[in-house]
Amino acid sequence: MTPHPGDTAVPPWLVSALHYLPQWLQFQMRQHDEPGCAVAVVHRGRVVLDEAYGMADRVRAEPLTPRHRWRAASHSKTVAAVAIMKLRERGQLQLDEAVGRHIGGLHPMLARATIAQLLSHTAGTTRDGPDAGFYEDRRPFLGAAELRTLLAQPPTIDANTRFKYSNLGYGLLGLVIEALTGEPYTQWVQREVIDAADLADTTADALVASDAPLARGHGSRLLGQRVVMRSDTPVQAMAPTIGLVTTASDLARFYAQLAPDTSTSLLSVDSRREMVRRQWRDPHSPIERYYGLGIASGSLAGWDWFGHYGNFPGIASRTVVLPALQLSLAILGNAIDARSHSWVDGAVHLLATFARRGAPAPKLPDAWQGRWWNHWHVIDLVPMGERVLVANPLQLQPFADVAELEVDGDHGRIALGWGYANHGEPARLVCDDHGRVTEVWLGGWRYLREAQAAAEVAARYGAGEG
Repeated sequence: MTPHPGDTAVPPWLVSALHYLPQWLQFQMRQHDEPGCAVAVVHRGRVVLDEAYGMADRVRAEPLTPRHRWRAASHSKTVAAVAIMKLRERGQLQLDEAVGRHIGGLHPMLARATIAQLLSHTAGTTRDGPDAGFYEDRRPFLGAAELRTLLAQPPTIDANTRFKYSNLGYGLLGLVIEALTGEPYTQWVQREVIDAADLADTTADALVASDAPLARGHGSRLLGQRVVMRSDTPVQAMAPTIGLVTTASDLARFYAQLAPDTSTSLLSVDSRREMVRRQWRDPHSPIERYYGLGIASGSLAGWDWFGHYGNFPGIASRTVVLPALQLSLAILGNAIDARSHSWVDGAVHLLATFARRGAPAPKLPDAWQGRWWNHWHVIDLVPMGERVLVANPLQLQPFADVAELEVDGDHGRIALGWGYANHGEPARLVCDDHGRVTEVWLGGWRYLREAQAAAEVAARYGAGEG
């Protein structure tokens, strides 16, 4: 589902971006042998892209659809944080009160940690405990009794000294929610958060209806063929940290509701502002990013973003909201080495390029677009603004170091190119007797359609390896 070019509710630049984004994602999947990918974009509360590619289960050859559910893993933390903020708005707890006020049996140091410190991963608690084998299907996820045993152990570091991610900390928040509501975590959160946010395809743990298809995780190619992994395992007391089952479109819609300036949300503006506020910097990270209350944040391509990451056995996911554009984006991949996190970065840079340059001018000929190949390169000709950009779909940022063409009819020139390329040289199209473009020339380089380029290489060099 993509918006029609005549859809006046969607900016023309975004219509063009959402036309190219799936093409780039599917090429990335192909190049890296990814089983499947789902992507959704929400603009001003409306789903404008909701697509899925590849396989939900490669062994069974089950095609992936947008209605397949996914284990969204640590996106669960945002759901748990929203639950805590709702209880705060109802006067049932305060962010600065000690967690020991609600839960007994904790180590004295942990009992003094505040609700806010648990939400922001600054309580100093152990990340996963002494054996994280549940992430490798070596052992079951933690039940409530085992979780409480681990929470009786001392924190790893002092509270309020640095950002230190902790799944156990969010498990503890689940116990707080149960203590205050008198209900199981999954039951209360399903009604008060998930259903309240109108997320029809989402559950707090793996209690998916039998007729709801589930995307299966796949192992890494580094250990041989991609094995199919279990994705329907209940995570027990770890539901607040990793249990969420959802779709790409539900994820994008949920996070869109957390933007401080959105008109529809299940939380107050003050609560949303507190959640997305950059409270702790991620130390020793090669990129500048922060954490608030159940929310990660940073900046990309000149835009601030907030959202979350998720990793379940065989599944990687990420969601970002770009408040300046009133836009949210979710990408999920069902392989343990899926590039979903990097694809979101690339998608944001892609969107920034279209937003800056605009939709293609009417004067640009339609012939100057599409994917073209030779033995050395694959390029995408993408009309944008007054020019045609030469994108590289192999890259995680396809418009980095992009060449720009000025075109008129079947001819043009490379108006801008990096120093090692063909800046200033001619560009042209070659058409057959029916007017179909068969070749693209950029300077002295010729590009063909994939089948023709592959046939030419095979004729010249032979079939090559199988």
